[in-house]
Amino acid sequence: MGSVLIVLAIVVVVLGYKFYARSIDRSVIQADPNRATPAKLYNDGVDFMPASSSVLFGYQFKSIAALGPITGPIIAVQWGWAPALLWLLLGVLFIGWVQDYTSAMMAMRNDGLTMGGLSYKLISPRARTILLSFLYFYLLLIMGAFGAIVAGLFANPKMPFGFIILTLAGVLAGQMTYKWRKDLVMTTVVTVAIAIIGIWLGTTAPFQAIVDAINGGKDSFILYATPYGPMKWSVWFWGIVVLGFCYLGSVLPIWRFAQPVNYVAFWLVLMGIVGSIVGVLFRWPSLGDFPAYTGFMVKGVIAPGYDTPLWPILFITVACGAISGWHSLVSTSGTARQLEKETDALPVGAGAMFTEGVLAVLSVVFAVTAFGSFAGYKEVLTKGGGPAVVFSRGMAEYLNVLWVPKDFGTAFGSAFLVIMALTVMQLVLRFMRVASAELVGDTIPAFKNIHVGTIVGVLLTLVLMWTGFWSRIWILFGGANQLFASLALILITIWLVQSGKSYQWAMWPAIFMYVSTVAGLIVTAYVSLEAAFTPNLKAAFIFGNLVAAAIGITLVILALFLAADALQAFTKARTVRPAEART
Repeated sequence: MGSVLIVLAIVVVVLGYKFYARSIDRSVIQADPNRATPAKLYNDGVDFMPASSSVLFGYQFKSIAALGPITGPIIAVQWGWAPALLWLLLGVLFIGWVQDYTSAMMAMRNDGLTMGGLSYKLISPRARTILLSFLYFYLLLIMGAFGAIVAGLFANPKMPFGFIILTLAGVLAGQMTYKWRKDLVMTTVVTVAIAIIGIWLGTTAPFQAIVDAINGGKDSFILYATPYGPMKWSVWFWGIVVLGFCYLGSVLPIWRFAQPVNYVAFWLVLMGIVGSIVGVLFRWPSLGDFPAYTGFMVKGVIAPGYDTPLWPILFITVACGAISGWHSLVSTSGTARQLEKETDALPVGAGAMFTEGVLAVLSVVFAVTAFGSFAGYKEVLTKGGGPAVVFSRGMAEYLNVLWVPKDFGTAFGSAFLVIMALTVMQLVLRFMRVASAELVGDTIPAFKNIHVGTIVGVLLTLVLMWTGFWSRIWILFGGANQLFASLALILITIWLVQSGKSYQWAMWPAIFMYVSTVAGLIVTAYVSLEAAFTPNLKAAFIFGNLVAAAIGITLVILALFLAADALQAFTKARTVRPAEART
């Protein structure tokens, strides 16, 4: 039965791309291969630069796929595997690819504007300010949480060396592609082979001993206590290393670091995905006693011991793989500035999103088949290390079908998670730097300097990581992420109306995501507020829950202001005759 879920996902994405996405591209958007793109018009070798669609597909997939398509589905199957599977398939088919592909096209047709610039142009100056303020908080939350998680993973002696070699292989790929003009196939083979050898060497005793010595031994000493737990030297140190990597991704030209590193990482991720899918198909695992549906309310998704409703929380728990606001940032601020031809947007934008949908379904299969029972899954999820361990052990289980030793498979699964998170974080910091320049650059000119904006982002991230406070507001990530997705779809709808094009195919997904996300933020704020008054709770957790509730309410208020401005822009755009519309 687990194999059937994978086959179903592949069938849905292939048919969705071939018939629905291509139909929209051909009849509504009308991508023109002869129209000059921002990558060609404004080629500066830094942010704007034409790139091969083959390279950009790997860059796009690796840039949008972080821990979201792994952790979200694994957590969501607590409602049973059926709701998570249905949302993944229907979400990617009718909403996810729509946002990713059309965001890129919208930005290309508007000179490569970012989401801030697009909101100013399409809605109002106030909308730009609100969206950029919200965006910066949202990106900072990603940096703090992912940074803490990756720093903890790097404390594993098997992790750091392999990732360092992967990074160097990516830098080499950029040099070979853009400076030495080497064949892309040869470049890919050489650099991916170097990365694989690096990951393997990282699992050997000599290199583990080096990392273990840096960590201060197996029992890394505690630097200080935080209200949310002890801060170990290993996590503190590797947090700096992680952010140093992100700093390079933020300030270096896109072709020099971020794009080629993500491209090489894509091939390692693809190997893990394809190998696991083949293993699932060969083994044909049973779902055992894992229920298709456990009920509308489950405990503990938002906060331990509290009931959580399927709607709207499922739709913000499962983000990447169905739809994610992060993707619109990658498509506008990154990919749209590198697409050589408009016709590349469909295979790059829509194709990468459909591929991520398959990865998310694979995560569901790992959760429901790799542990023998529903109780086994719950044990690992709640007491055995969480979604990351569920995924890495699931990948090891099915790679083992292809004669990959389970020890190496588990290490590869853990490296897979680090690659998924860290290669995205470098872009998060890059977009934080861009957002801060747009938001306060005119008032504080120093923020227009790429190093100043990046360093401020790094310092704020360290505050969240080193105090542990990120863990108290991480609960809002799903809501903030999906709220941004609804705002991106609203922008797309207004752009389509102003362009005189059919818009219902974007408008209804926008309405669904907006209503579900605002409802989800209200539920989250209510549960956080209720949890703050739990008897005998530590002061730090009372404060954290109160802050989470306040932020949730604030996001709802900002969303209502944006919706009001967007409705005015939408109504005004509908009065513009198609002949006057801008394309």
